[in-house]
Amino acid sequence: MQRLRINGEQVAVEVRGAESLAAVLRDRVGLTGTKIACERGECGACTVLVEGRPTMSCIQPAALVAGEVETIEGLADEIRDLREEFADRGAFQCGFCTPGQLVRAAALLREEAARAGLDPDVVRHQMSGNICRCTGYQAIVAAVVDVAERRAGADA
Repeated sequence: MQRLRINGEQVAVEVRGAESLAAVLRDRVGLTGTKIACERGECGACTVLVEGRPTMSCIQPAALVAGEVETIEGLADEIRDLREEFADRGAFQCGFCTPGQLVRAAALLREEAARAGLDPDVVRHQMSGNICRCTGYQAIVAAVVDVAERRAGADA
């Protein structure tokens, strides 16, 4: 048994060999918001935060995880405004990449301290590890920039 801290709670899970964090989250812990697509760390659908850093959970061996793991489920309250902005801008289509996009965007917004004037090029660069085949990226980038602006205004 391995003890993991997931979304603020200590969880004891059985980890088999080099089993991925994504598989453990989905199959053992029941957190199915984390999607598994490429299983090679190329698409970003499986992105979670480990110690606040975006991590491709499909290639992260669960046995090597130390520290806090945050999934889309654990970020729900923090990213409510981001989810709404994604929906308003049509940044969701098939929705498969959405959890990974939202998790990576949450990390970016934390990192940038939701400052006003977040450069869209910075957003594009930071989000480049997450692939979306449906929407293009303009709506996603615009949503992140707008949420950063609103949060910075609320903190002023």
